[in-house]
Amino acid sequence: MLDIEVHEIRGHCPVHDVGDKIVVEGPQIDLEKTDNLCTHALESFLHYTTALEKGVSPVELGLNKDDEKSNENEAYLQCLDPGKEYTDGGTVIFKIQIE
Repeated sequence: MLDIEVHEIRGHCPVHDVGDKIVVEGPQIDLEKTDNLCTHALESFLHYTTALEKGVSPVELGLNKDDEKSNENEAYLQCLDPGKEYTDGGTVIFKIQIE
């Protein structure tokens, strides 16, 4: 299971707030445990979900740093909206906690 949390918003996101959760269990998104879901966000992390659930290291995938301060069970991604100067939206940083 993956708990995906909105960690930071740079600019304005019309869908998410900091702290929002998206829960992925296998091939399904648990809609009862998910606060909101943006199609731009889906595109950002969907192709990583299977690898992360199967135990591929976030560091190996380039989704976390390889240092003693980093949690090896966390991955970080951002949505595709470039934000200010290019759109009226904002970039959302997601933290994926691997359970």
